[in-house]
Amino acid sequence: MVARVNTVTFQGIEVMDIDVQVQMSGGIVAFTVVGLPDKAVGESRERVRAALHALGLSLPAKRITVNLAPADVLKEGSHFDLPIALGLLTVMGVLPDEEMARYSALGELALDGAVTAVAGVLPAAINAHAGGRGLICPEACGGEAAWAGEELEVLAPPTLLALVNHFKGTQVLTPPRPRLQEDDPHAVPDLRDIKGQETAKRALEVAAAGAHNLLMVGPPGSGKSMLASRLPGLLPPLDPAEALEVSMIHSVAGHLADGKLLTRRPYRDPHHSASLPALVGGGPRAKPGEISLAHTGVLFLDELPEFPRPTLEALRQPLETGRSTVSRANAHVTYPARVQLVAAMNPCRCGHLDDPALACARAPKCAVDYQSKISGPLFDRIDLHIDVPAVAAADLSLPPPAEGSADIAARVAAARAIQAARFAALGPQPGGRPLRTNADADGEVLERVAAPDAPGRALLTEAAERLKLSARGYHRVMRVARTLADLDGGGGVRRIHVAEALSYRRVAPGR
Repeated sequence: MVARVNTVTFQGIEVMDIDVQVQMSGGIVAFTVVGLPDKAVGESRERVRAALHALGLSLPAKRITVNLAPADVLKEGSHFDLPIALGLLTVMGVLPDEEMARYSALGELALDGAVTAVAGVLPAAINAHAGGRGLICPEACGGEAAWAGEELEVLAPPTLLALVNHFKGTQVLTPPRPRLQEDDPHAVPDLRDIKGQETAKRALEVAAAGAHNLLMVGPPGSGKSMLASRLPGLLPPLDPAEALEVSMIHSVAGHLADGKLLTRRPYRDPHHSASLPALVGGGPRAKPGEISLAHTGVLFLDELPEFPRPTLEALRQPLETGRSTVSRANAHVTYPARVQLVAAMNPCRCGHLDDPALACARAPKCAVDYQSKISGPLFDRIDLHIDVPAVAAADLSLPPPAEGSADIAARVAAARAIQAARFAALGPQPGGRPLRTNADADGEVLERVAAPDAPGRALLTEAAERLKLSARGYHRVMRVARTLADLDGGGGVRRIHVAEALSYRRVAPGR
């Protein structure tokens, strides 16, 4: 007899069905797992054996073969424990075969028979719902699976024994309820905490309104990191589609805490020692990197020149396309990576280029050497470049500003609403890429929505010649000008908007 149980494997956030086939036959006593399993899947034999022993069951003295089909696809992860155990219980006659055909299963087994949490339950649940099956998953992941749809039957047992009793009719598993991440109003600090830096605050508002990338250059202690950490408080909350998409990425990465769907835009700030796979994705199992974990949110890179140059260069394509592709010999895995990049750096290695009393003896040459670590093409992909000077002692003694994050967030929300209505009226775009903010606009769409008036066009043309702007830089000025016009109420792009956009286009000193 051959028992079959459905489970899944992951290629990025895409899900592929796997048929777990379990056979018992005569011959030399053995327990073999075939079908290109990795080490974690191969070790499932001992976990499954111990879990069944905890139920009071011993494996028959027969030859047991587990085949994971299709056999030419690499199987990774510990979530194969539960479907293998269910296949064994079916072939041993403990569970009915017809019941197993109705479900897809995934979960790791502890030695005492507990079903422990695994990564990827949310995309697996969506796949099961699309295939007309129910889902069996760990109790800790039940709330995550419940988001796939009210019609999806989810069994979330705490132990393998509880699941067996459920199928035997001696115990009823309560359907899990979907859970949301708690919305803590104090989770994101307020801009009211920052004194001075009015120019930087304005740039932060513009960046939030149009989802523009931002580079801040200033001496140590000028507040660059504080400003960046307050950007999420200016952004609108995730809409349902965005929340589901970013939660799927965090689910595959195993970062979805307690199975709760994300409601706040992610904010990721990796250390400058992060490797290339850690930042853009990869590793032995092609996990999503920081740029994908920050999808729909903010990726903050502090001390930008201290990141390894190959790591920074790997960001160029994801920033342009909104996705990160990890290539392997046997697969190409693509993760969404539509992020808002915020970077901060000192003007030179000592950080005090503009202060003669503190600058090192190598100034200003040290600034050229330090900033040359950032390539021109990467600078070109950043819409807003601003200086963040040191805060004067007189500013520090002032009372807190009257305007906080909530006030600026209201203006940002109004500007985003104007953009959403504008792009919705344009209809679907070629390639299927959704347009949500001005930072997404390109080509003909950008010319239609961001064309400045005659004085603004003349100023932009003259500035492009004098500043030697690339075509990318020219279009990014148009995007920022469009955002500035939206903050003014959504009218046409005028000369004043182009002038302010150009003031943000200046690259960092020393280049």
